[in-house]
Amino acid sequence: MVPDLSPIFAQYEKLRGLVDQAFAQVASRHADCMSCHKGCSDCCHALFDLSLVEAMYINRAFQQKFGYGPQRSAILDRANAIDRQLARVKKNLYRDYKESRDAETVLHEAAELRMPCPLLGSDNKCILYEARPITCRAYGVPTSIAGSGHVCGLAGFDQGGQYPTLKLDSVHTALNNLSIAIEQAVHSRFDKLHEVFMPVSMALLTSFDDSFLGIGPARPERD
Repeated sequence: MVPDLSPIFAQYEKLRGLVDQAFAQVASRHADCMSCHKGCSDCCHALFDLSLVEAMYINRAFQQKFGYGPQRSAILDRANAIDRQLARVKKNLYRDYKESRDAETVLHEAAELRMPCPLLGSDNKCILYEARPITCRAYGVPTSIAGSGHVCGLAGFDQGGQYPTLKLDSVHTALNNLSIAIEQAVHSRFDKLHEVFMPVSMALLTSFDDSFLGIGPARPERD
């Protein structure tokens, strides 16, 4: 049985709050460079994966907000279609990499791909906005990962300019630690459970039950 993970999710919410504060500080100091506004869905078409803790958090928030009914079914149908499309895209990218193409070039092409998030509503607004992932919350201000900078293409931040930058390496380390905490809390038999990453579409479709989390003994294989 999956134990109560609320304390871990509360720690995640604190981390999320720190990212929100950092975003607000940059936005207030450089309001003239910001392009974020209601109805803009540029960041809702970026491809990225969620760590285990974020995937489970998004799944829980979705379950709490949408009961059984046509709206829930429509969102899951959309998530399923997007997830199958993503699987084909990732398969092709992996094939390109295995064919000795430059890894950096393949990663750059992956970053340029665009696909709508299954949580993007017809009004171009997130239907799970309050629970949106950290990647979504940081999009719009200058960020850096492993020394590589990024900024929204619609924003007015000059390339190479000196701006306060949200460094995401420490955020990713914290997310990894929270995923490890989940692995330990559920006493998973999978020692690499914390290394699970998945897109939003799969996070909505996945049942984070005993079987997925590796709780209890493995089921015997049938002959």
